[in-house]
Amino acid sequence: MHPALLLLPDFATILLGAGLRRWMALGEPFWTGIEKLIYYVMFPALLFNAITKTHIVMSSAAPLIATGLIVLATGMSLALIARPLMSLSALAFASRFQCAFRFNSYIGIAAAGKLFGEPGIAVFGVLIGAMVPIANTAAVWALARHGKTSVWREIATNPLIVATVVGLVWSLFDFPIPEPVRQFLTRLSEATVATGLLTVGAALKWRSSVPGLGSEIYFIVVKLIALPIAAWFAARWLGLEGIYFGVAILFASLPTASSAYILAARMGGDSAGVAWLISVGTLVAMVTMSVWISLL
Repeated sequence: MHPALLLLPDFATILLGAGLRRWMALGEPFWTGIEKLIYYVMFPALLFNAITKTHIVMSSAAPLIATGLIVLATGMSLALIARPLMSLSALAFASRFQCAFRFNSYIGIAAAGKLFGEPGIAVFGVLIGAMVPIANTAAVWALARHGKTSVWREIATNPLIVATVVGLVWSLFDFPIPEPVRQFLTRLSEATVATGLLTVGAALKWRSSVPGLGSEIYFIVVKLIALPIAAWFAARWLGLEGIYFGVAILFASLPTASSAYILAARMGGDSAGVAWLISVGTLVAMVTMSVWISLL
């Protein structure tokens, strides 16, 4: 099967989630509960399970993390450079700023597993464990004047970061995992990907009018085209190969995380504009991600 076609089932699951949200009267509490279950229980279990089952080559992990830092810095820089040309208020820009570099971990985990198996999930987990604190800090910083969110508390209690750190320490000291516990974690892991993708689709939101369309298109181009290009050159320059190179490109090609909408809403930003960017970006990524993956 062509590499690009490997993602079709995952994108179909996202579209199914969007359909279920609109056609089935499951209610907002249902989807909110599912998202919390995935975020706090299932996703951490998947990361911990994959990391403790895979040998991470630290000599390759270091340049992978460096590549991730270059990708985030590129997104932030391109957003800030274009700020004077955008007809957006300070609040609207601060809300959209995060859409230039934040990434959807659910889609990334699904794609990494499909392309590289459990080693891919483990490597991707290490990368996002390092990138989540930086991306979250930058996003909160941009909106800080409009809210009272404690970025350090959010980082310290982020379940993805905690699961990654615990998994790496567990592997470093080679602690044993009883087989019943391993099977339990495996069951949770198997359910995580499909459920996570359904919630990605359910989180897609639309609006009829789009002010500042030029700036919206700019953010999408930066996230889905400019960042993968930056990752490609950075990964080659830093000598990444195999799974590590593939995960770097995959990471850079991901659409913006739906949590960007939640942050904008919680901190009094332009959540409607962010929701539109995330929704359109996710649909466009169904094409652009397939193209980038076909080039690996």
